[in-house]
Amino acid sequence: MSVRGGHASVRVAFHVDQLWFEAPGGIGTYVEALFWELPRQGVDLVTFSSRWRRRTPMFAPLTTDGRFPAVELPVSIRLLYPAWDYLRRPSLPGELAQADIVHATNHAAIPPVRTHQRLVVTVHDLTFERFPELYPKRWLALYRKGLEVAAAEAAAILVPSEHVRDEVVAKGVEQDRLHVTPLASGMTEPDAATRLDRDDYGITPPYVLTVGTVEPRKNLPRLVRAYRRLAEEGFPHALVILGPEGWGSSGLRREIDRGGPGRIIRSELSYAELAAAYADADAVAYVSLYEGFGLPVLEAMSMGTAVVASNISAIPEVAGDAALLVDPTDEDAIAEGLRRVLEEPNLREDLSRRGRERAAAFSWEATARATLAVYREVLR
Repeated sequence: MSVRGGHASVRVAFHVDQLWFEAPGGIGTYVEALFWELPRQGVDLVTFSSRWRRRTPMFAPLTTDGRFPAVELPVSIRLLYPAWDYLRRPSLPGELAQADIVHATNHAAIPPVRTHQRLVVTVHDLTFERFPELYPKRWLALYRKGLEVAAAEAAAILVPSEHVRDEVVAKGVEQDRLHVTPLASGMTEPDAATRLDRDDYGITPPYVLTVGTVEPRKNLPRLVRAYRRLAEEGFPHALVILGPEGWGSSGLRREIDRGGPGRIIRSELSYAELAAAYADADAVAYVSLYEGFGLPVLEAMSMGTAVVASNISAIPEVAGDAALLVDPTDEDAIAEGLRRVLEEPNLREDLSRRGRERAAAFSWEATARATLAVYREVLR
């Protein structure tokens, strides 16, 4: 630690590989947000990544000099992650070795630390335990081994929700090493130009929106079938599915290809355009079978859009009383939830008001402050 302006400054080696992934997901949002917010809290942040063919990340704004400031390790993730998790080497080189804290922001890849350093690991969820059949074997092994390493070596483990905290405790990790640092919405109200730009994608009201990486646990085939019931009844809304292709996305394609009433739009948008898509939707549906947090729920609420969401995993914890919660395994329940929100303007307005209030209770600044508090605690 060094002293800056009368306060001890913490030097942190911060892993940012998730920003290069084709589907960065909520973890990418988390990594990017802390990349900006931690230095504002006085953290001396040194980012590092493995070797990528792309020179700049998929999912982070460039800094003023046109580059992303990450120390590049001379190994690809295919070799580096198994070496870290199973062999506990190689050590981080150069200026990274001077850090007080090494923060592994995704527990699939946990670098070894030196004797003077403390290890902090973020465990975002235990999807790999709940749905192991959905993971490629290599990644399933990395996630399982990474959890073992975190349990054995981490001075602190960060989790986004009490739900995940309880799951990790059930794996035998002491609760006093676990710290809940919730995610937040960084959405801002879209301007008129951004709304007009979205016309290029054919996304025009009225529509129901769902957002997230397309993978089986997102439960999208059930959502499509529930939506088509409403379309058959004459609801004019399209179903807009926004997000990159993830593991096992073929199930959604097969369901869409079966055909049926209504109009289904698959697309990806920039972050600014995504805010506009949330704001113009009549409802957001998020009926995932499992989430460690459920960031799209909070993003939709911050834009004042009524949310129909799952009543399981961490989603009720995030939504509070500001969403209409339904059983995600029941297509009738999903359809009825959407029907109520679309047909009852008073309900929609109430959910909009409650949602804005709920979302305002979360901020990335607060997440960064809580993360810094953990850094300081483990160094003491």
